[in-house]
Amino acid sequence: MKEDTYILTMLVENEPGVTARIAGLFAGRGYNIETICGAPTANPKMSRITITTKAKPLQFEQCMKQIKRLVNVIKLRDMTGEKAVKREMALICVKKKPEAERELNRIISLYEGRILDESPHLCIFEAVGDEYAIDELLALLAPFGIKKLARSGVLALYKESDPEPEMPLSDPSAL
Repeated sequence: MKEDTYILTMLVENEPGVTARIAGLFAGRGYNIETICGAPTANPKMSRITITTKAKPLQFEQCMKQIKRLVNVIKLRDMTGEKAVKREMALICVKKKPEAERELNRIISLYEGRILDESPHLCIFEAVGDEYAIDELLALLAPFGIKKLARSGVLALYKESDPEPEMPLSDPSAL
């Protein structure tokens, strides 16, 4: 059976070792983490971790069950599909040649990039979009020569227009 890409996000207690325990769960069962992002939420007692992984449907279902059992996990959601807003940010350093500078600026503008630093030979800019848009942008920039690249990984929030309520795994007010 073919592996599919899944995006899951979880609210966790903002305590040392929580991210390591979650990553360890993946590693211990042979699941690969494609991307992982984590940061505190508006409530400093909680962090949101977003993970992109590839798995067979049954493996993913088992992974979700195992994550739900972790003590520090408050909420867990599958963000795969259209019910979530997903974005990725990339910082890209690309070679700049005078004869191609106009084309480079056109591509950056087309993807609503923002130039952060320039030298006579290099340009660093940021771009935000879904992972497919970032992949397309990188393909267009490849002929210029990408010197450095940093990608955030996918960040996701469930759409507020979705009628499905979030289901807490434990009482967040207990934090």
